[in-house]
Amino acid sequence: MFPIEKIRNDFPVLHQQVYKRQLVYFDNAATTQKPVQVIEAIRHYYERDNCNIHRGVHYLSLKATEAYEEARKEVRDFIHARHAHEIIFTKGATESINLVAATFGKWFVQPGDEVVTTIMEHHSNFVPWQQMCLERGAKLRIAGINDSGELDLEGLFGLINENTKMVALAHVSNVLGTINPVKEIVSFAHERGVPVLIDGAQGVSHLPVDVQDLDCDFYCFSGHKMYGPMGIGVLYGKEKILEELPPYQLGGEMIKDVFLDHTTFNELPFKFEAGTPNVAGVAGLRAAIKYLQETGMTAIAAYEEMLLRDATAKLSAIPGMRFFGTAAHKASLISFLIGQTHPFDTGSIIDKLGIAVRTGHHCAMPLMDYMKIPGTVRASFAFYNTIEEIDLLVAAIEKAKEMLED
Repeated sequence: MFPIEKIRNDFPVLHQQVYKRQLVYFDNAATTQKPVQVIEAIRHYYERDNCNIHRGVHYLSLKATEAYEEARKEVRDFIHARHAHEIIFTKGATESINLVAATFGKWFVQPGDEVVTTIMEHHSNFVPWQQMCLERGAKLRIAGINDSGELDLEGLFGLINENTKMVALAHVSNVLGTINPVKEIVSFAHERGVPVLIDGAQGVSHLPVDVQDLDCDFYCFSGHKMYGPMGIGVLYGKEKILEELPPYQLGGEMIKDVFLDHTTFNELPFKFEAGTPNVAGVAGLRAAIKYLQETGMTAIAAYEEMLLRDATAKLSAIPGMRFFGTAAHKASLISFLIGQTHPFDTGSIIDKLGIAVRTGHHCAMPLMDYMKIPGTVRASFAFYNTIEEIDLLVAAIEKAKEMLED
């Protein structure tokens, strides 16, 4: 039995009313809510341990430094990395991907080279590669999808050639919910000597992740999508390739020695962590990881799969529903439209009934253009959601449909 009542009690934000109705929160793909354990971890840091790290010999600095580095080890264990120094703390998945695109492009990409990505990418894993290619005189090649929202693997594999310098793709699509066969893609790319970056922002909160098993070269994710704070994220990179990359930002912490005419840089991971880090964010991320581990990623995946099946069956029974993303393997989100109704109109009515869903292009405008739609309504589920809440969503959509068709 999944302890749903206990879990819901851990999330204070869920226990409130909006528009005089009990809040139902189905915008989890944008950001997840935070359990009291995460909130208390941040509060404890600021009340008891607040101090800059790595730079002091006094008690608070040593204590904060130790906690920060222990958190790095726990992230390593959570995603099954080989070394703690392969874990770089960033502001989020967006900064992690920008870091790789900027440094890798500067070091390894020349005019005529190519980067392969997909049409389903979030802007965070599309625009950095697009702009890097424009700056370096390289070409961005884009794999498509089929009618179910599944990646065209044959097409993707056909894009990888002797000019390919990087493959960058999402573990899970934030619009379609599609879980991509990233292990198979990594294997194919590596056979041809091509590194792979995986945007795990939508994957790490839903699925057990083992970066050594995947054998990916980079894996990126954000704390706020996995029940942790905003403003903190992770870049995992294999030691060998991180050692080869130049620094991303310059300043304090990332230096070893500074002279008037030159500077030598720090070792991993500090080479990529310039300036004062978000220590409180790391404390919150550590608490979020502990919460996920105690709940169990396998149990979370099974419960969310049950929510997805239930929601899909019930929403499919509503006449006029159009679904975008019906892959055989997908995460717990549903993107839809009601006939030709604009998603903003549908979403606004659902909101007034106390239910938070996301509307728009979901930071995936190339995908929307590809599907020839202005956007979708997206209901994304977390392990604190319930069947009863799905029933409220169904009723809200039926009400919206009735109002919009009048």
